Amino acid sequence: MTGFASVRGRERGWTWTADIRSVNGRGLELRIRVPDWVDGLEPEIRKLLQARLARGNVTVNLRLAREETVARTRLSPEGLTAALAMLADVRQAAERVGVELAPMSAADIAQMRGVVETSEGEAEDDIEALKSVLVASVAQCLDAFEGDRAREGAATAEVLSIQVGRVEALAADARGMAGEREALLRSGLEKALSRLLEQTEVPDEARMMQEMALIALKTDVTEELDRLAAHVAAARALLAEAGPVGRKFDFLMQEFNREANTLCSKSQSTPLTSIGLDLKAVIDQMREQVQNIE
Repeated sequence: MTGFASVRGRERGWTWTADIRSVNGRGLELRIRVPDWVDGLEPEIRKLLQARLARGNVTVNLRLAREETVARTRLSPEGLTAALAMLADVRQAAERVGVELAPMSAADIAQMRGVVETSEGEAEDDIEALKSVLVASVAQCLDAFEGDRAREGAATAEVLSIQVGRVEALAADARGMAGEREALLRSGLEKALSRLLEQTEVPDEARMMQEMALIALKTDVTEELDRLAAHVAAARALLAEAGPVGRKFDFLMQEFNREANTLCSKSQSTPLTSIGLDLKAVIDQMREQVQNIE
């Protein structure tokens, strides 16, 4: 089933855009494009999608950008020790020559080279926190995505319901036409039988009855019409279900098509064949809609 949703986020000096889109598919196929340097992000998102989706070719895009350079600082124990030792040497040298030095504050010492280190990298715990935020954002996008697909699903169900009703009406027309056709076929068989009996050689009666029964069997469409009625009931039951029904509908459409084909092949009547062709057209339209069902 087709669908689309997009969300934006901003946190921890990062901005991102996540979107989810899908097109029709027989099964569930996932394409996930996320920053590969966030360890474990792709498996988490895949697990989330698999738990909530059953069908469709689904693509997830997550674009992440640093909002600004975030500098991280830390005190270097080695640098501090070296700086303090240097200051002590300087103070001793100054005292030997009688020079008095002003006291130095902690801020003064921190500004000395090597005492404080600056890094633009991300700490491991910060990356893990960022991953949690991103997964939550994708989950929010998935909520909107499912809402979009639900709206489309409702519209598709309405169209399918109308088409199922059309199949039911055509099947009813075919049943009435089959009754009229049966009378015509019986009249034709009786005429053919009369001509046959007028021949000088009377045919074998058992053989003749066998052939007539075979003709009647080959032209009887009652079973096909009964199965069409059963398929209509099954389709309406599937439309009333709340869970994924796409694969069941796929199979049911094959059954619908099989009965319509058989009806056309056994019709031996132009009006009945016309109804069978109309049935096939509606069933093909239904098959296209079914591809949109999860």
